[in-house]
Formats: sequence, structure tokens, C-alpha cells
Amino acid sequence: MTAQELSFLSNPHAELASPPGTGLTGDEDLLDAYSRAVTTAAERASPAVAHIMVRQRQHGPGGGSGSGFLFTPDGFVLTNSHVVHGADEITLSFPDGQKSHAELVGDDPDTDLAVLRVGDISILPVPLGSSQNLKVGQLAIAIGNPFAFQCTVTAGVVSALGRSMRSRSGRLIDGIIQTDAALNPGNSGGPLVNSRGEVIGVNTAMIFQAQGLCFAIGADTAKYVAVRLIRDGKIKRCYIGVGGQNTPLPRKLVVHYGLQSESAVLVLSVEPHSPAERAGLRQGDTIIGFGQRTIEGVDDLHRTLSDHIANVPSSLTIVRGTEKLDLPVTPVEKSPTL
Repeated sequence: MTAQELSFLSNPHAELASPPGTGLTGDEDLLDAYSRAVTTAAERASPAVAHIMVRQRQHGPGGGSGSGFLFTPDGFVLTNSHVVHGADEITLSFPDGQKSHAELVGDDPDTDLAVLRVGDISILPVPLGSSQNLKVGQLAIAIGNPFAFQCTVTAGVVSALGRSMRSRSGRLIDGIIQTDAALNPGNSGGPLVNSRGEVIGVNTAMIFQAQGLCFAIGADTAKYVAVRLIRDGKIKRCYIGVGGQNTPLPRKLVVHYGLQSESAVLVLSVEPHSPAERAGLRQGDTIIGFGQRTIEGVDDLHRTLSDHIANVPSSLTIVRGTEKLDLPVTPVEKSPTL
């Protein structure tokens, strides 16, 4: 036992000296390292985070607000679809006082993402990182404008990965990041960044009756959607004209046909003149496959109907009564009104 430790035992109210030259105790040094990581990331990302003010003339002089962030040098800004959807006027304010009107390049309610473009703004963008290699427990820093308190920073950890969340349009968003970095109304659309100040997610939701349950859309999803919104102004998806619900499959049917799933989609309706009607699909059929993919439920069917299969002949595998059938179907691009 060292003389220092013996001295501490004889006087328990005294503090052990820190290592020579540090001037800090062990706990303070750990806290300082954490603080340095958060402050460095915030300093890198915060200048690119904007307060978004939205006006909708049809609802009177009022409007909403949220957050967004500049992610390219030529003025493209990412935010949530629900922040700017239906807006007649969008104004962005940055922490250094710069303001700009923004045009809506495109929004996608199915992933709750939107891209804006601002005018001449001299601000460095925040880089888009990746959400693919995140680890549970990794530092996560949320930056935004909760309750219009501009450029607020909260920190926590990645609590879980691979969550799914229902969008306002009813589709399922995959690859959701769960974090305990506090979010409040107005944080929507702001970045979730790692210790290097790279965007790993777009903050989108919190559970009001819970503590520490906040969610962000993964950066990989955001990059995919942003590229297509910039290119096309929308996300192209396919349509076959089916209304359905998840249904369990009888065990005897699963065993008889050697099916890979015990659930499927029960067809509740088939729209007139749709690809599904032309394929011969009927109300009461059960969809168990699309092309080479097994369909376990409605969300699987939604995921399958991506833009690259528009106008490409494929097949629906169904069960009608006790008979297994393959129906030829050609999905078409979904129009904005569908």
C-alpha cells in the first residue's frame, strides 16, 4: 500500500491526488473526455443546422417549425416530410444569423424525409455518415431547435438498432435508430451525429409518455431518399391495386406445400382496371409470394414494390382455397394520387 493510500485511510475526507501533471481526478478526466467528444461534434455540426419556419396560407397566418441541416455545398437541406409537407412558404435561419427562403425539392411521406434547397448561404455542410456499422452504446448527439430554442444539443447513446416505425402514410420505415438523446417538438428533421460530427440519422419522433425513447431515420436510408428526391423530386414506387391484411396460414397448408412462412396477405379488395385485376387476382385469395420473394405480410409486399420493378413482368404466388397458383402480374409506377 502506498503512502498516499495510507494517508487517505487515516483521513477519509481527503481526496487522493491526481496523477502528476494532470490536475484532474480519474473521474474528472473521464468526464472531460466525454465532454470533449460532445463539444467537438457539436462545433462541427451545429453551424449547418437550421431552424425551419413554415407557413401554410390555407390554414391562416400561423405555421409550424422544425429543424433541418445543410448536407451539400450547393444548398441542399434534409428535414422531415411532416415538417414541410404542404408548406406555401419555408424560411430557414442558421445559428450565425443567415436566413434564406427555401424551395421544396421533394418530400417522401413514406420515409418522412424531405429535401429543400436554399439560396446563397456561406456555411459548411455537415457530412452524411453511415448507419450500417453503428453499435449499441455508441455516442449519439442530437442537434435541433426544440420549442424554437435554436441550436440545442442533447447527448446520449444508441439504444437499439434495426427498429421499424410506421410513417404517417401507413408504410413501415425500416432501419430506425433508437436513442436516449432527448428530443422534443421542434427537433424533427435535425441531425443525429456521431463523435466525429457525421450524420448517422435524421431525428424524427419521440414517445411522449416515455423517457429516453427517441427515434431517428438511419443515414443510409436518408442518403438513398435524398439522391432520388434531388434527381426526380419524388420516390418512385410500384402499384398492383390490392387491399389486404396480414393473415396466418393454416398449418396443414404450410406443411403440404413446404412454405417458408406461416403468415401471408389476405386480399380484401382488388381495384378495377389494376394490374392485380388483369392478373386474375380475386378477393379472398392469399398472397404468399412475389417473384422470388416470400410475402409474410403487407409490409413485405410494400418493400417488394420498389421502383426498379415498374413495368417488369413478374408473378404473384397465391393460395386460392387449397390450390397454389402463380399469376402473371406487371406492376406499374404508383401515381401521386394513389
